[in-house]
Amino acid sequence: MKNEIKPAKGKLGALIVGLGGAVSSTFVVGTLAVRKGLSKPIGSITQLATMRLGKRNENNFPKIKDVVPLTDLNDVVFGGWDIFSDNVYDSAVHAEVLTKDDLDGVKDELLAIKPMPAAFDQNWVKRLHGTHVKQATSRWDLMEQIRKDIRDFKAANGCDRVVVLWSASTEVYLPLCDEHQSLAALEQAMKDNKEDKIAPSMCYAYAAIAEGAPFIMGAPNLCVDTPAMWEFSEKMGVAIAGKDYKTGQTMLKTVLAPMIKTRMLGLDGWFSTNILGNRDGEVLDDPDSFKTKEVSKLSVIDTILQPELYPELYGNVYHKVRINYYPPRKDNKEGWDNIDIVGWMGYPMQLKVDFLCRDSILAAPLCLDLVLFADLAQRAGMSGIQDWLSFYFKSPMHDFEHVPEHDLFIQYTKLKNTLRQMIGEETLDYLD
Repeated sequence: MKNEIKPAKGKLGALIVGLGGAVSSTFVVGTLAVRKGLSKPIGSITQLATMRLGKRNENNFPKIKDVVPLTDLNDVVFGGWDIFSDNVYDSAVHAEVLTKDDLDGVKDELLAIKPMPAAFDQNWVKRLHGTHVKQATSRWDLMEQIRKDIRDFKAANGCDRVVVLWSASTEVYLPLCDEHQSLAALEQAMKDNKEDKIAPSMCYAYAAIAEGAPFIMGAPNLCVDTPAMWEFSEKMGVAIAGKDYKTGQTMLKTVLAPMIKTRMLGLDGWFSTNILGNRDGEVLDDPDSFKTKEVSKLSVIDTILQPELYPELYGNVYHKVRINYYPPRKDNKEGWDNIDIVGWMGYPMQLKVDFLCRDSILAAPLCLDLVLFADLAQRAGMSGIQDWLSFYFKSPMHDFEHVPEHDLFIQYTKLKNTLRQMIGEETLDYLD
């Protein structure tokens, strides 16, 4: 059934939490470079991917952006918050992801993009020391300040719509508790200033939803993944998506684990380790922040392999994940996996993967796609959890009644079928 999609008229504000981080600055620089014709949007589904329409023998494979009413890149306006006051040019220089030539191609635009003071609490990200931060009497007051920021940004930049994207650091682990179970409980906890239950990221999420702006959680923070936020997003008719960008090692797991399961191969163990030197690596060097990331990364294998259905193959898998802060590597992450597979008659085999990747280079096109798709969902009246965007996340959001889908290719099929449905085309079952 075709969705009634409002046209993408006017400007779309992309408000990024953690505007000066390596991922965010790479996203902004790349998008500006692409729209000036200085670079190609490699890695972006919205800009490069095609989508089959109709029967296979019709040979109709248009680009997604040519048949789905996405916002044009020229209509995107960047802004956001950061705990440091540097403009995006200086932040990108400091991140050391991109060359000076790439930065200088859009230097004037980058110099003009300056962050608003961030909502920050040292107790939630212990390894960072913010100098450009808001002062507030309570979490509720903090949230209201963010709401004002969103309104002021829209007015100052002539934006018709805004999407808020969290690309800031991983907060310390927070289990689901009573304060997160209902909207009323969440609001009361914010007003009562329960700083140990209400993370700063929750203030951003609440503020975005209250302002009618889709919210995307790019870290493994609990944040919007709570019954209270689900209730609020449905009440306000706002799209939400998350959580934790699926970029390097976990992306490979969502490809390799389905391969193992599809072939009915056994698995004894899967050991994963990473070395990373950017701000994200420094934050994750703190055990409390790593716990949040670990839960996200560990959830993939069990969900794909379904050990309760295949106990003889996956009933006793030893899965270990490690992240090590190694400053010399900077943004160039190395993810190493040792996978102990069991084959015919119980004979052992091994698969070893060494992924030398660039963390922000992989994440930046995801940010672009998520901003454009979240805006599309909002214009199509699709509120609440956008599970069709699970393709982009390590730990896809889901309510208590559903099991998340982690298989990358099933996720991709669901994403494209949702787009087909939105524009009134038949979904594909690949039986033709």
